[in-house]
Amino acid sequence: MPETPPFKKFQPGDAIAAFIDHTLLKPTATPEQIEKLCAEAEQFQFAAVCVNPVYVPLAVNKLKHTPIPVASVIGFPLGANATMLKAAEARQALADGASEFDMVINLGYLKAGANQLIIQDIAAVVHAVGDKVVKVIIETCLLTEEEKKRACELARQAGAQFVKTSTGFSTGGATVEDVRLMRQVVGETMGVKAAGGIRTLADALSMLNAGANRLGTSAGVQIVRESRMQESAPQSAPVDY
Repeated sequence: MPETPPFKKFQPGDAIAAFIDHTLLKPTATPEQIEKLCAEAEQFQFAAVCVNPVYVPLAVNKLKHTPIPVASVIGFPLGANATMLKAAEARQALADGASEFDMVINLGYLKAGANQLIIQDIAAVVHAVGDKVVKVIIETCLLTEEEKKRACELARQAGAQFVKTSTGFSTGGATVEDVRLMRQVVGETMGVKAAGGIRTLADALSMLNAGANRLGTSAGVQIVRESRMQESAPQSAPVDY
């Protein structure tokens, strides 16, 4: 199971870009916008770029001379695809050069208490991509506290490396409370990715200090620029987890 950078904890003085997945998942995204996303990722040295599956080959080609990985989304944004299709989508993205995979949990199964089906769904993607990083999106805005806890535990049992708050395409995004809860459930055994609605440096730091060690945002450039402007100012101490 990969340990760096996924499980690196944010500390004062760390470059915040190293914790950001520079993201463009809008259905209207053009090839030119993806190329710009990749150029920005190289310029600012983000943790990864995250794009829809159709753009994985383009992003991989643009970043081939950099250490920046390409992440793809699986079963996005509803998570209601058949398990075999999620696994096939993951295998195709892997063949295209992706090395991180943000898959959406089957929310109907979770609501129904079909825990074994959820484990099988996640495990199929984990198996399809081998030793690559799988992040399980649980869409916290649609879940009760019990369901959030159970989703995190099931993702851990299925062998995923991360749990992730949100797609950014539902009724809400990441909250500090949800990030803190997810970190409490998974302890130090997994990464926690906060995504959805992270627009400012204050947003980013609140999520990192609550226990996230990866952020998904389309506002990464603005956040890094804001960080650089304030780098001489006192920074919030991280929360131990």
